This record gives sequence, C-alpha cells and structure tokens, in this order.
Amino acid sequence: MTIEEIIGLVSGFDGVLTLTPDPGGEWPELSWGDAFFYYSPDGAVPTNVQPFATIVTKNYPGDESSRLDRPDTFRVNIHAGKKEFTRRLGQDPSAMDTLIAHPVYGTGGWLAVVNPASNTETATRELLETAYRLARARYERRADSSRGR
Repeated sequence: MTIEEIIGLVSGFDGVLTLTPDPGGEWPELSWGDAFFYYSPDGAVPTNVQPFATIVTKNYPGDESSRLDRPDTFRVNIHAGKKEFTRRLGQDPSAMDTLIAHPVYGTGGWLAVVNPASNTETATRELLETAYRLARARYERRADSSRGR
C-alpha cells in the first residue's frame, strides 16, 4: 500500500476529514508530509480529540524505534481499540509489513504498520475501518450527550 492509496481509502469514509500539512501552512513543520484522519462530519479540525489514524513519514522526538529515517519508509498508526490491539499484536517495531504495537501509544490501543504491503494490506484496511467506526461512535456519543440524551 502506498501513502496515496491509504489516504484515498480513508478519505472515502463518510464524514472523514483528512489533514495533510504542507510547508507554509498553519501546522508545525514537524507535521509536514504526514496525514491525520479525523471523524468530523462538519469538516472542521476537531480541537478536543485525537485523529483515529495517522501516517507519519519521519521519526518524531521520542519515537525513533520504527526507523522512519530510512528511504521510502512510513508508518500507518491506527487507533483500533484495545480489543483489536490484543487480538492482533505484533512484535518488532522496525519490521516492515508487520502489525506492531505503536511504539509510544500502544497501551492506548494503537497499532502500527511500517510500509504496509502484501502481509498486512488486508489487516490495515480492516483496522482503518474499525478505527473509523470507533471514532464515529465516539463522536455520536458526545453529540448525543451534549443534546441531553
């Protein structure tokens, strides 16, 4: 899977806002070239929730174990929830095309894949759909509670 294929897949889910910061925009330089996926049917970047999935193209401070400084290397991060995390846990944080616990946010139910390909393409697609459904359900619960239901 390429970055473009993943962005196309997730952006096609109803109500998804895809944020892809570029140079010169309002987002920090560190985020340039990455992608952030939110469930946001109104199209506004949420200020009170994390994205349900991201694509990172470089090492972030304190998050170097996937070795994203290698050429043509990126990582898909998916908040698939604790149930899917437990069911699908992988091992080596630098292995390519292998599901792993996110090196920093694994305890929160985040999984990751460095350069998803044939071994993990189906699982990555399934997990992105699961993360989308969970994000949408959280959004709808918050909306219902703010309306007093």
